[in-house]
Amino acid sequence: MLAKELSTPVLTVDLDVLERNLQRVAEACRKQGVGLRPHTKTHKTVEVARRQLALGAVGLTVAKVGEAEVMAGAGLDDILVAYPLMGQEKLRRLAALARARRIMISIDSETAAHELSKAASAQGATLGVLVEFDAGGHRCGVERGPAVVALAKAIEKLPGLKFRGVMSYFGNVWGTPEERRAETERVALRVAGALAALRVEQMPVEIVSGGSTPSLEFAHLIPGLTEIRPGTYVYNDLNTYYQGACRLEDCAVRVVATVVSTAVSGRAILDSGSKTLTSDLLNAGPKFGYGYIVEAPDAPIIKLNEEHGLVDTMPSKHEFYVGEVVTIIPNHACVAVNMHDEIVTLRQSEAVGCWKIAARGKIR
Repeated sequence: MLAKELSTPVLTVDLDVLERNLQRVAEACRKQGVGLRPHTKTHKTVEVARRQLALGAVGLTVAKVGEAEVMAGAGLDDILVAYPLMGQEKLRRLAALARARRIMISIDSETAAHELSKAASAQGATLGVLVEFDAGGHRCGVERGPAVVALAKAIEKLPGLKFRGVMSYFGNVWGTPEERRAETERVALRVAGALAALRVEQMPVEIVSGGSTPSLEFAHLIPGLTEIRPGTYVYNDLNTYYQGACRLEDCAVRVVATVVSTAVSGRAILDSGSKTLTSDLLNAGPKFGYGYIVEAPDAPIIKLNEEHGLVDTMPSKHEFYVGEVVTIIPNHACVAVNMHDEIVTLRQSEAVGCWKIAARGKIR
């Protein structure tokens, strides 16, 4: 069955493009001398995670215990929960995983350290811990310097925990290639500050984890970095494209949709609304619209209702018609994937399989 013969709206992935993306980044990490611990938040599937590990990834990254449970349940190991979890029930589940799998977590407070220690000790488990510091994104993370050392020392004293190193998220590396490179150089100074403080105290640091998809090509500019955690690179999306970090043909995920109405002049209505594409706007390039229609690039998707995608046909040379099937590159692949239970796999535009998005909705 061809992709355009599928019941719509449907999420699809071109396996040839996916495999090319996986190979490219695995090779880039080898050349830059950094490990790859990809974030599964983008694909949320065991099938892609297995491919990443087969290509040499040092482990996996997740954000929530539910995601870790999915990956561990499939027999995958060496999982970093890159999120400061709180809540006894979640920490109990995390500690239970650590009894059979190598599990790490990032934290940025002594409160979290004490709660983790209690959960791990209660189950006779050991959790690896990374101290998260702020590299400029101002989201999570202690200030680099004495605060990193203080938290690392506190972790070392607590039963059930093992200090493994430090972590930061380079979400502030964004924009054109020139802007991304310049910000990466600033991040390098912040990473150096964190490592210098630990070195003064003679604290061994096994892991220095950082990165993102927009910053991955500049990992070599950050001395001391041992691994990166990009996620979006597996599928790519419009945000990645408009930053110059990929080509349109590197966008592996497409939403296949059907035109269901052209009754209103200057409008075409698609059967893919916010419950399909998400309401995330572009954060790069034109910063406008809700996806790129491959068959009509000059026809922006200007508004989404839950089940309706409103296309402005006025500036377009394309003649939309009821029943027409189109393909859409989403603005943000990670959240678009999380809207779907399954993803249809394609080869040469033909459906060859279907993967369950097993970690979809695992937000706890």
